[in-house]
Amino acid sequence: MQDMKQMVESLKANIGKVVVGKENVVELMLCALLCQGHVLIEDVPGVGKTTLVSALARSLDCSFKRIQFTPDITPSDVTGFSMVNMKTGEMEFHQGAVMSQIVLADEINRTSPKTQSALLEVMEENQVTVDGVTYRMPRPFIVLATQNPLDFVGTYPLPEAQLDRFFMKIAIGYPTSEEESLILERFSSGARPMETVKPICSAQDIVTMQQMVAQVYSSKEVRSYISQIAQASRRHSALQLGVSTRGAIFLLHAAQARAMLNGRDYVVPEDVQFMAAPVLAHRVLLSPEARMRGMTAERVLAQVIGSVKVPVKLP
Repeated sequence: MQDMKQMVESLKANIGKVVVGKENVVELMLCALLCQGHVLIEDVPGVGKTTLVSALARSLDCSFKRIQFTPDITPSDVTGFSMVNMKTGEMEFHQGAVMSQIVLADEINRTSPKTQSALLEVMEENQVTVDGVTYRMPRPFIVLATQNPLDFVGTYPLPEAQLDRFFMKIAIGYPTSEEESLILERFSSGARPMETVKPICSAQDIVTMQQMVAQVYSSKEVRSYISQIAQASRRHSALQLGVSTRGAIFLLHAAQARAMLNGRDYVVPEDVQFMAAPVLAHRVLLSPEARMRGMTAERVLAQVIGSVKVPVKLP
């Protein structure tokens, strides 16, 4: 576990050459990577969503492709297509942009729902099917998607089925005054911080860490704590739709990954609390009354977690 923690710290430092601050955001992305989950980053333009993903991709010795979603992108651009080779007369498969270990789906909600749905199978099953032939994704495989807030011009809301494919949804937010001053200092000399980012670990290192996540111990009390949070969300008056069983399972896996990132081989309640909002907020549905009062899913989940007794017995 200590070796894994040291590798993770090296990854954070490497990404920190480009991304100033945002340690919690980087930690969340690494947790999703170790859980073989996909990440949706929603925030206003210009806060570093694409830069963050690119820095992570450069830190891993993995194949990387970026899909810039626009209204004219078609599903075959994503998954690939078959066409006749005029020399041989045989059908040949031409890979789409998604055939990579790390995929950046940039501004995913600017494309049509038909193209958005092209990602459904690959994100759920780690495979694509073209003309009846199935192609497996390389390991590790992760989709890191960015999107602008839904009230921006030219956006298409992601359907609930697509949202559920994302392991977590996070926001970067604006930098603090000190962080922004440091960013301006870096770029005032015309430096290119992204060019200084070099691979820290290989694809096999990531696969090994992914396998180790399942070995992190979660006590009966911690599992019961997660279950009680899910049950309490379904009874909360501000939620029309509470946490699903799938959401509870993902929360457990996320807590295991965070424990490993912190050099522990067991989960504590703080791991669950830290991961709850990123993993669960996009899976619950506020009631009309709660939306009228300006409440957010994160605030309601905080109330839910506060109403559940924290287990005392730990390993």
